[in-house]
Amino acid sequence: LVKPSGSRLWNQAYRFGGKQKKLSHGAYPSVSLATARLLRDEARKLLASGVDPGANKKAAKLTAVISVNNTFGRIAEEYLQRIEDEGAAESTVKKNRWMLVDLAGPDLGTRPIADITPAEILVLLQRIERSGRRETARRLRGLIGTVFRLGVSTLRAENDPTHLLRGALKAPKVQHRAAITDEKQLGALLAAIDAYDGWSTLRCALQFTALTFARPGEVRGATWAEIDLEGAIWRIDGARTKVRRPHDVPLSRQALDVLRDVKEIAPKSLLVFPAIRSNARPLSENAMNAALRRMGFTQDEMTAHGFRAAASSILNERGFRPDVIEAALGHQDQNEIRRTYNRASYWSERIELMQAWANCLDQLKQTPDEKTSVVGWMDQRSGLSGRHRPLPSVATSRGLRPSD
Repeated sequence: LVKPSGSRLWNQAYRFGGKQKKLSHGAYPSVSLATARLLRDEARKLLASGVDPGANKKAAKLTAVISVNNTFGRIAEEYLQRIEDEGAAESTVKKNRWMLVDLAGPDLGTRPIADITPAEILVLLQRIERSGRRETARRLRGLIGTVFRLGVSTLRAENDPTHLLRGALKAPKVQHRAAITDEKQLGALLAAIDAYDGWSTLRCALQFTALTFARPGEVRGATWAEIDLEGAIWRIDGARTKVRRPHDVPLSRQALDVLRDVKEIAPKSLLVFPAIRSNARPLSENAMNAALRRMGFTQDEMTAHGFRAAASSILNERGFRPDVIEAALGHQDQNEIRRTYNRASYWSERIELMQAWANCLDQLKQTPDEKTSVVGWMDQRSGLSGRHRPLPSVATSRGLRPSD
């Protein structure tokens, strides 16, 4: 077909379903006569098999466009946006983005997700594994699988190739966060924190973390809007907790004293523990651990997160109810009905537990070489308000002697 403009096109006339149709095979001389004849012959074969070559060509073009747009990188971005919209913590979104974009992106980002093979993913994961990051490789396999399952559910991928890679990676070496659970050593640590001569806000943050055994991230991001000094409650917003649920922490007399001290340091800050250089920013993620290192405690001995393990270990050893300790730690019960019930029913016991723990820490600092008993803790409750009455059966209900 020669147009008035001078352009020359290869067209093939054919009939399909009783209708006259036309199929274009490109422009001359970009498409030679020999190539045009080959394309014509292929179209005739499709007609002979009952397929409309024109419709087949449109479908092929559409598939190509979809393949280009539905890359692993684009679906990964959809996944990241989805978890952000669902309220995932900023740190979680940031970590997932690093793994999917920075780690997996260079190899898989521009590839159509339907074309990615298990072998490609395995090469990527084994390269990370050989660098010594076994846990990172394991987590990345799971995240890549999540992106593929999103692709499958939205009809852009046929399967999840990571399913075939289960067992292909070496098991990661489990490294628990370092924690001091020996009472004598913990007493020495607490005394060192009280004597810390660095930034005052940092000292208060460590003291508050020890007293509440909350997660360090929850402590660093605490705001005065969450603190009820009159009611002695710290109400952590669900968006800031690991389990994405609100967590209320009863505050002991000692914890309230720490809050009053830190309030005087930065009275105009909305944050309870602001950074050194800006009252509008919280302490850095590594600030408390860095302070512990300056005090002489190595990363293999103690971390800010280790106060949780210390409290759990000592309180369990001292005979407090495990369910109450788990509730105080903010661990989520898998049973929703039981979770709701426990949150309400354990509150009075949690108040007692937090005050007992604070009294224990005071005594450990004074006599770090002597084990204090549950009864000893209860004897230090002078001056408590009516709602902080001691638990009369903490020891006796479990058959413990005072020396236990």
